[in-house]
Amino acid sequence: MSFDFTQFGLVAAAHFVALLSPGPDFFLIMRTRIVHGLRPALATSLGIALANAAYIALALTGVSLLARFPLLFAALKWAGCLYLLWLGLLFLRSDGQLTVPSAPGTPRERLAPNFVQGFLSGILNPKNSLFYTLLFGAIVAPATPAGEQALYGLWMVGAVFAWDAAIARGVGQPRLLAWFRRHLRHIERGSGVVMIALAAAIAWR
Repeated sequence: MSFDFTQFGLVAAAHFVALLSPGPDFFLIMRTRIVHGLRPALATSLGIALANAAYIALALTGVSLLARFPLLFAALKWAGCLYLLWLGLLFLRSDGQLTVPSAPGTPRERLAPNFVQGFLSGILNPKNSLFYTLLFGAIVAPATPAGEQALYGLWMVGAVFAWDAAIARGVGQPRLLAWFRRHLRHIERGSGVVMIALAAAIAWR
């Protein structure tokens, strides 16, 4: 069976758009970068990426089990559409405000604690579990080969780490941070439109 680039494109697009919106992980990386420095922030980013990997693995396992229950798969598909629609509406209603946390103290490199902190931030966030479960349930067909699904997962874990690492580096650049703050509202609005479009595309399939 050939690689399904359309399916992969939907998965990658929905995942990347979700990454664009600042959440708890974003602010944790930002504060770690400001307070402790770049390397601890990268350790935090790695912990977050591995937490996402755990949820992705669980979601992919669920997709393989759904092959036995087509009605459940259809229900999860529509739940995923509604979830993406809800996220899109939230993005459209965002006020576009970004509050940078204060940075007291002297920067220190504490890689292991920051790695654990990042992992806990990702693994204890219930939205991650819900997002990946509904994302894979809505888009990935149960008949998709396991190897192809694994590639989807590896891509997303790499994307999470690359994006978070870029945030960690960008926070140290005042101009980039200022640009992000100026354009956050437009980023949120654009993300909302894309999320709603993705929900429509999934429903149309």
